[in-house]
Formats: sequence, structure tokens, C-alpha cells
Amino acid sequence: MTATTTPLPSPILVGPILRRVTAEQCVIWLISTAPVPLAVTLLQDDQCLFERPLREDEVWSLALGEHAWMRLVNLHFDTPLPCERPIAYDLAYHDSADWVSLRQWGAELLYPGEALPTFVIRPQLHSLLHGSCRKPHYPGPDGLARADRWLAQRHEEPTQRPSLLMLSGDQLYADDVAGPLLLACHRLAERLGLWCEELPGAVVDDSAGLLDSSYCYYRREQLLPHDKRSEAVRKRFFGGVRKPIFTSDAAHNHLITYAEVIAAYCLVWSADAWHGLDLTPPGRLNAAERLQFDQELEQLQQFRAQLPAVRRLLAHLPTYMIFDDHDVTDDWNLSAAWEEAAYNHPFSRRIIGNTLIGYLLCQGLGNTPDRLRQQLGGALEHWLEQRTTAQQDALIEQLFHYQRWDYTVPLQPGVVVLDTRTRRWRSEQDLAHPSGLLDWEALSDLQQQLIGRDAVVLVSPAPIFGVKLIEAIQKLFTLAGQPLMVDAENWMAHRGSANVMLNIFSHRQTPQQFVILSGDVHYSFVYDVELRFRRHGPQICQITASGLKNQFPPRLLTLFDHINRWLYAPRSPLNWFTKRRRMRVTPRRPQPHPDGQRLVNRCGIGLVYFAADGAPEEVWLLGADDQDVRFDPGNGEEHWG
Repeated sequence: MTATTTPLPSPILVGPILRRVTAEQCVIWLISTAPVPLAVTLLQDDQCLFERPLREDEVWSLALGEHAWMRLVNLHFDTPLPCERPIAYDLAYHDSADWVSLRQWGAELLYPGEALPTFVIRPQLHSLLHGSCRKPHYPGPDGLARADRWLAQRHEEPTQRPSLLMLSGDQLYADDVAGPLLLACHRLAERLGLWCEELPGAVVDDSAGLLDSSYCYYRREQLLPHDKRSEAVRKRFFGGVRKPIFTSDAAHNHLITYAEVIAAYCLVWSADAWHGLDLTPPGRLNAAERLQFDQELEQLQQFRAQLPAVRRLLAHLPTYMIFDDHDVTDDWNLSAAWEEAAYNHPFSRRIIGNTLIGYLLCQGLGNTPDRLRQQLGGALEHWLEQRTTAQQDALIEQLFHYQRWDYTVPLQPGVVVLDTRTRRWRSEQDLAHPSGLLDWEALSDLQQQLIGRDAVVLVSPAPIFGVKLIEAIQKLFTLAGQPLMVDAENWMAHRGSANVMLNIFSHRQTPQQFVILSGDVHYSFVYDVELRFRRHGPQICQITASGLKNQFPPRLLTLFDHINRWLYAPRSPLNWFTKRRRMRVTPRRPQPHPDGQRLVNRCGIGLVYFAADGAPEEVWLLGADDQDVRFDPGNGEEHWG
């Protein structure tokens, strides 16, 4: 395999991505191909708010490879930045001769009429964009590109700018990778000199052996040893387990190495990362694999064509992220039995660990840079400097035990982002049963965060109030001992976590206004929820927007939607057998809507406008195909439970 020598457009390979932005702090994330000095300028109208080269303590530089550097710009301001008015910023780098402005190296990041990219600090949550589930080779348009077109029409109006963009899971599909994307990862990793690593417990010695293996593409399930324990791991990670109720997932190209994970992040966020890569199909593919490769390549070319728009969007909106399962692997920590199989084999530990390293570097650090650098930065720096297997294992072990991935966005009302993957409430009844999405301690911590607030936006990657028919099907498969076949992880799947969460909603000291943002399910819907036996209880609105570039099987979802409305009609006795029977759940009717459907199956991104008290005034799904849907309150049928 020979890396291309085609020069890259600039040393700024990925980004800039605006991350945590407040009046007191501005965080910008990027990947550069050299540790070039950086300078930042902030301007408002004719006034210069900040202008100088950055000090070492203001930009955290980590060598990810010989020609890849993560740069985390983290500026703190003694004098707060002005709010509600556009602030232009320049991110310049110094080459061998002079400073090169973003005007020169990143002109494609600018909206028409802009001299520099801008952002608006909006401490009051007036509106936000949110979405999840962005699979590059899904044959549909990109919801993030749709958001860019939407913002392009409004970027000159500060009051039209959303306060933030929330990406609530599956920013990376580490377990569902197209063959051409995996090949691009290998070409890019070679170009960037990303580190080779040993692979303990695998039948290949290291990442170089993985690339040379005849099983590298479309057949990675053959690379795990076949003793009894690892056979369970093999089936879990690479078996392509058929899920006849919902979908068929093939994990035969599952990301394995650190280099593959870092390269994949570059490729899903930047068209420049694809520049000049040779994607000629490997000669080792058989006829069926070659046909699949060609089909996936066509889909990825459409994905790549929209990346400049995605990059421009991320350069203009403060963006927050949280993982869900596909960022690591499908059904990550679904049950205690899953954890026992996955974490007790060195190879599967390494697979999970590498994707967590990628999440830390490419997503997590931008959410809470000061906290994560203080708590995990030492181990991360130590491994990247020395690059030994023992140090990599030590870092991964620390990540496995880390329990502060959750965070709060400092807006009014507060945005509380939940980690529903690593603090699970394991089933005491049966280790194979789904774990609760948060354990008792995490739920207690959440309640303490909520006490005293009048309103809150709660980000839960999985819906708290799901479609009852689908949850019932998942329950049946769980009782049959097959929870993995139907992704049986939802809030109601575990009695303990479900009851505690419902009690939090009914607690008299928790907010009177809840807005829940969720994704995960590959379709979109909105529920208004009230307590059935209490006056003046909290107003709860759950807004599910999924996916950005993914959909549920259309015919199946239409069928489920119809049966669900019939089985769980307002007077149906089945409502009394659900865990939510204390709740009155009213689905909002999408406009336009075909045949009374409540579930919208369309690639797109959610848009929510908020009233001053934190209540959602308008809820939209901006269709990636430019066909938008509005969820109107007060005109849906009442559903109980």
C-alpha cells in the first residue's frame, strides 16, 4: 500500500470546529498536519476584542502521528465577550515565512458576504439544532449539510442564530464501516504517519499485520481466535448478527486500531482529508465484495461532496457532542453479560479502548476541556509521547473507569447532557437482561443537579419515552434471551432505572419544565407528557430527532406506527400494563403528515425554538431533502402510559 504524494490544500486538515463557547471561554478544535504556531483574532464590527499568537497554555497540541496534530485552542477571557452580536474570528497559522489568515487557507468556510467566519454568544437558549446517527454510506442526504443551507439564509441575523448544535450520539459508526471508507482510513493513516500498534489477543501481531491480512476488508470476523470465550466476542463484534425485527447489521469492517479511528474522524468531518487518496479497490476482494465496494464508493462520493458544507456549519455554531453505542460498538454495555464477554478478552478491550481514545480526542475534549485535560490529560500525553503497549493499556483502563463524560452547557435554562453508556444499572435478575441506562448513583447525581431549577433541557441519547409497541417487541426478545437481536436498550427495559427516572419527573423540587432531546432510533417524533394524577405537575416535552444520515426500514416503521396507534389507543387496556401508566403521553402530529402517522422517517436535523420560560414554542425537523416537518402541539391523540 503506497500513500499518495498529492499535497494537501493547507496544514489545517480538519476544522476549525467551534466547541464550548461562552462569554468567558472560547474553545476551537482542529487537526493540523504540522505543529504550526497559531494566532487568533476576534473582531466585532471595527473593534478588536483579541489579537495575538497563542501561548503554549492556550493551545493544547498532541502529536497523533508523524504528520497529525490535535490542536485544542482554549481561551479564557478576563473581560467577557459581548453577547447577542456576531463576533468574527480569524485562525491563522505561521508557515516558514509569514502568518497565513483563514481568509487565505479557508475561504470555503465563509458564507456569502463574510470576510471571516462568525459566531454569536447567546446565553439565553432561544433555539438550537440537534441530531444523531450520521452513517456516511447510508444512501441519503446529510442532515448537517441541510443545517448549513438553513444557516446560510440566516447568518446575517444574530437573533436567528441557534444557541448551539447538539450532536447526541453516533457521530462515528465505528462498527458499520463501508469498505471504501476503511480503505480511505488506511490511505490517510499512512499519509499522516499515524502510529502502528500491537494487537494483544489477535491472530495478527500488530496493525501492520492487520493491513496485510487477507481478512482486512469485509472479513474481519476471522481475525479473532476461536476459543470459547473469544467465540462469544467474535459473534458479538463481527458476526453480522441478523436482527429480523429491525435491521441487518454487518460489522465485518469494524474499526480496530487507533490509526483507523483517528483517520475515520478526519474523513467524516473534512473533505480535505479525502484529497488525493487512491481508492482503487484492493485486489484481494472477491466478486461479491467488489460489487459491494463499488456501490458503497458511489454513496461515499455523495457524502464527500457535502463535507464542505458540514465543515462550514461546524465553524460557525458552538457544537457539543456525546457518544452513543455506534461511536464505540453496537450495543455497547447493553448488558452485564455483554460486558463480561467484551472486557475479558484483550483484543476486544483494545477495540473498545481505541474508539474511546478517539472519542476523548475528537469529541469529549471540546465539551469540558479543562476538566478532561486535568483528569485524563496526563495519561493521554504519556502514551502519545512514548507509544508503548503498556501505556496504551493503562490509558484504556483509565478510560474504562472514568465516570465524568456527562456535562452541563452553561445556558439559561441549563442543558444537562447525560452519559447513558458507561454508568449502567446492571440487571440483578439475569446478567443477559438489558442494563438500566443510568445506575442509582448517576440518577441520584442527576436529581441533585435538577433540584432548584425552573426549567432544564435534558439530553438523553436514547428516548426516555419510546414507541410502546417497539419496546414491547424488545421486551419479548429479552424474555426469549435474545436482547442483542433487537437492540433492547431503552429506559423502560430496566425496572429500577425506569422507576427512578419517572420519580425524578414527579419530584416536587425538580423543574416544572423539562425538554428532553434524544436520538438513536433512526426516526423522529415528539411527545408531550404530563403526570396523570397530579395538578400543576411538570410539563415534559420529548423531542427525538434521528438520524442525520440514517433511516429506519420504511415499510416496517409505517407498520409499527399503525399498530402502535391501534394497540395503545387512549382507551386501550394495554396502557395499564406499561411502566408509564402514571403518565399521559400525547404525540404531536407532524405537519404535513400521511395517514395520521406520528413517526417521521427522514434524514434531517431537529430545530427547536424556546419560550422565555424554557418551553418549546416550535419544533421542526429540517429534512435533508429540504422537505421540512413541523410538529404541532395540541392536535394529537392522547395516549396513556
